[in-house]
Amino acid sequence: MRNLRPLFLALVIGALTTLSGGAFAATPEDLTKDADISLHLLTKTNPIAADVAKKAKAVLIFPNIVKAGLIFGGAYGEGVLRQDDKLDGFYNSITASFGWQAGAQSYGYVVFLMNDKAVKYIHETHGWEIGVGPTIVVVNEGVAKNLSTSSMQDDAYAFIFDQQGLMASLSLEGTKISHIKNP
Repeated sequence: MRNLRPLFLALVIGALTTLSGGAFAATPEDLTKDADISLHLLTKTNPIAADVAKKAKAVLIFPNIVKAGLIFGGAYGEGVLRQDDKLDGFYNSITASFGWQAGAQSYGYVVFLMNDKAVKYIHETHGWEIGVGPTIVVVNEGVAKNLSTSSMQDDAYAFIFDQQGLMASLSLEGTKISHIKNP
């Protein structure tokens, strides 16, 4: 198995490079435009996301993440942080994984930062490792059924959307979000 690790890593990197045509915006303006469109479509088609958006202090928007894996896996995408309806920086999302996995997919996700603690954390750290720091809830159909603006107690809520591809599972576990100067 140890001898196969470089081969698997090369395959994952190759797949990410091949599939990432849309994960990397051509310009900061393109990324900002894609993020704005993604947020608009999410809140227009998902009433729970629209309700959460109204209460959020800031929003991290990753319009296109590309994920590939063959035992070792990875995902990458770039996004923007919006606060007070203004662009507040560019970020990347990097995920590494290990386990029984094979395939490739793309998806987008939006993280609504609900309080000053979460906003301060994203600004003051050199990378937010999901699962460390502010609490984040990935909103799926089950969570959405019990979520209302009066029951929101967590620091952040993530909505995954526009999934395409051939991987069976999807999570934000093992994900690190970091500030970048320009995409």
